[in-house]
Amino acid sequence: MSRLEQLEGDAWRDFVGAPVAVLMLGKSDCASCQRWTEELGEALRDEAFWPQVRFGKITLDQRGLTSFKRENGWLADVDALPFNVIYKGGERVKTFPGSGISRLDNRLKNVTGE
Repeated sequence: MSRLEQLEGDAWRDFVGAPVAVLMLGKSDCASCQRWTEELGEALRDEAFWPQVRFGKITLDQRGLTSFKRENGWLADVDALPFNVIYKGGERVKTFPGSGISRLDNRLKNVTGE
């Protein structure tokens, strides 16, 4: 089972409420998004890579995400994909465009204090 959850419908609600969660936003025709998905998936094969953090992906051009789009008005300001959001206790605490395991690792360390 992959640690990178593909979120559909209203599954995002439970996901963002986790103690710490990383949400990757992309589109199905985005080559950079696909590369980041593969890079992140590879990192997540290592059970020691942030085992206490949930990782998920939303494909924005997928049907059934109306509630996510409606309740997250900040999406209108996202101008680069992939886009990553770190949630802590249901609150959006860090965002960054692009990819990179070291970038993600540094931001998670800042958020968690580890």
